[in-house]
Amino acid sequence: MLYAGLDLSRKRLDFHLLDGEGETVDVGAAPPDADGLLGLTRRLDRHREPIRAAIESMNGARFVHDRLELAGWQVEIADAQKVKGLAPLACKTDRIDAWVLAELARRDLVPTIWLPDPLVRAERERARWRLHLVRHRSSLKQRVHAVLLAHGKPCPVSDLSSACAVASCSSGSGCGSRGRARSRRACV
Repeated sequence: MLYAGLDLSRKRLDFHLLDGEGETVDVGAAPPDADGLLGLTRRLDRHREPIRAAIESMNGARFVHDRLELAGWQVEIADAQKVKGLAPLACKTDRIDAWVLAELARRDLVPTIWLPDPLVRAERERARWRLHLVRHRSSLKQRVHAVLLAHGKPCPVSDLSSACAVASCSSGSGCGSRGRARSRRACV
């Protein structure tokens, strides 16, 4: 088994690969995108041994985790605060961080965080996106009500997307007091 420490930054993914005895097998960097990770897996597949990797928890770590697990790696996401507590270093660089993570993976000391499976994460992302859209729609409706009120045309209905509201505003009757009676008739 080989042990990889991965340190992710915006433009590159530094890696440090150790064997079972702690000897360095390979060191380098790759772009943190899909093509770069594919190139990294191909580069390290030449060693013909399973790879156990550790990466610090940060933005983008899930993407790297998922891509490398699809390539057959065993990847753990480490709690960044706990890693800092286990290995406090005065000289902290990306390459040293990668070596520290590789050493923690080799010694089976990676303080992992729980990561839901991809299906659960996808469902959560859909729920977050829907909540964002609902809030945005509500904000836009409130803004339309405020603009109408600022121009002396309060809308008779609270739900601007209802058929009643559309009928009253599209009929040209406006949203004033006369429009209320007409819009009530249109809604019945």
